[in-house]
Amino acid sequence: MTDSTDRDPYELFAEWMKEAEQSEPNDPNAMALATADANGIPSVRMVLLKGIDPRGFVFYTNTESRKGTQLLANRNAALCFHWKSLRRQVRVEGPVEVVTDAEADAYFESRPRESRIGAWASLQSRPLEGRWELEKRVAQFAAKYAIGTVPRPPHWTGFRVLPSRIEFWRDRPFRLHDRLVFQRAEGTDGTQTGWTTEHLYP
Repeated sequence: MTDSTDRDPYELFAEWMKEAEQSEPNDPNAMALATADANGIPSVRMVLLKGIDPRGFVFYTNTESRKGTQLLANRNAALCFHWKSLRRQVRVEGPVEVVTDAEADAYFESRPRESRIGAWASLQSRPLEGRWELEKRVAQFAAKYAIGTVPRPPHWTGFRVLPSRIEFWRDRPFRLHDRLVFQRAEGTDGTQTGWTTEHLYP
């Protein structure tokens, strides 16, 4: 990656993702999402990247889930993509924002109908007495929305991680790995002016 310091990190990420889509057997868009609650206690889980734009990395969830409540209480997160087939990883850190209603509506509408029903039926992260309880709720909402479109639940939306730091890691022999970091640069007035780059020791 010695020739990548003048690259746009989003372009470099897109190239790596395209390669991962060809080599990874399952879910190349899978990423570990790390959050912390209001007291700073961390939690991590795997989620799927559902969008990337010049502002950041987007995923969707139930805002009443554990990760949803943590993100609303502490608007910072970290992501880690690990593509074992390529021996590469990308780490992303930064503040988090809620996507617009229009963005959430558009993505929700693109999901299979069964997944939209599931978003209503699942009381995500809360205790479940038995599988039958979930299946009962699925049946109830399937009947409720048997005709017409399934609207987006008010507690279901997306979050965008606005990266302040992106690190590209590539495996090299003898653990002498390549590490390239892009960091958001700020002007004297506090506005973002682009990216600074540096290589790190492995």
